[in-house]
Amino acid sequence: MRKIELLSPAGDLERLKIALLYGADAVYIGGKEYSLRANANNFSIQEIKEGCSFAHKLNKKVYLTLNIVFHNEDINGVYDYIKDVVDAGIDAFIVSDLFIVSYIKNNFKNVEVHLSTQSSITNYEAVSYLKEEGIDRVVLAREVGKEDIKEIYDRTGIDIECFIHGAMCTFYSGRCVLSNYATGRDSNRGGCAQVCRFNFELLDKPFTMAVKDLNLSYYIKDMIEIGVRSLKIEGRMRSAYYLATVLSSYRKIIDSYYNHTLDNELLEKENKILKRVSNRENSSHFFVKNADLSDQYYSGHWEISNQDYLAFVNSYNQEKKLCEINQRNYFKIGDMVEIFMPSGKTIIYQVDNLYNDNMEKVDVANHANEKLYFYIDEEILPSSMIRRYYV
Repeated sequence: MRKIELLSPAGDLERLKIALLYGADAVYIGGKEYSLRANANNFSIQEIKEGCSFAHKLNKKVYLTLNIVFHNEDINGVYDYIKDVVDAGIDAFIVSDLFIVSYIKNNFKNVEVHLSTQSSITNYEAVSYLKEEGIDRVVLAREVGKEDIKEIYDRTGIDIECFIHGAMCTFYSGRCVLSNYATGRDSNRGGCAQVCRFNFELLDKPFTMAVKDLNLSYYIKDMIEIGVRSLKIEGRMRSAYYLATVLSSYRKIIDSYYNHTLDNELLEKENKILKRVSNRENSSHFFVKNADLSDQYYSGHWEISNQDYLAFVNSYNQEKKLCEINQRNYFKIGDMVEIFMPSGKTIIYQVDNLYNDNMEKVDVANHANEKLYFYIDEEILPSSMIRRYYV
């Protein structure tokens, strides 16, 4: 059985490495050109090369988004750009405009072409056509439900990629121009201002079109068994901590399925973690039923900043049993914390010692990004993260 792929966003080189260390089988990134997340840091050609090298050493993959809606002026230079990123080592392109497909397939035989969710594909006839045109994988519209996904796969046999976690568009992905009209920023060429998340006044009452985030953690078993090839997490603008947390949870769920140890207890535990890391409510949206008012906010919404992330682990000295960290949020001696590692291992630890960069004892960590140390007998892997512990 071919194991399902866990696919993560990566907004920069640091997040690419974190995503791959914390369980992603592949990452999707944007370059400095032709990407729908123009406000992300995005990757230079040299950074793409470094990211691909890092991924390939782990036997993992990197996909590049080339998914804007092209206008005439956007075409200038795109072919040279495609060659440059192929030379940098990219494994696949995620595209929304079909004119690129034949060029890539005719000139770069070893590079896959995936059709972006921006094309809003929802039926098997469209998928069959795309397969004949050379598309290797289709990222289905977020609005496609379980039964339709299964029928599309059964009829076409093509690799199918589906979003499982993160923000949802209020309108069909790739078919919204609210940002264009309201702010002058083209939502389909990298400039979306997320107008659907604005708070408005309607008849002197708060109103929003915002929808809740997507969370399909309870349905991973179903997605594997209906033939989905890749499980995609949204969020090239998300933090490294968010990615590490979400990927760790989905990695455990996926691996537990294949190890025949997946049960409700594990799903409940990981869901609590997933809900805490998000600053919005979430739902399953269209996967098991048509979305309804329970999947939206309507009367305004609030996004609460998450303070669970306490520290990033820089290194661990095995001989001295000394862990070096960079502080992210306030914590103190006596606090119960959870240390989660790229290996998937988690340690519950009560902070009983803490030292500053001069190795002077301190009682609290209250300076953002301060370098601190603590002694602990159990080995802590570099790039581990520390968060608040909740029973």
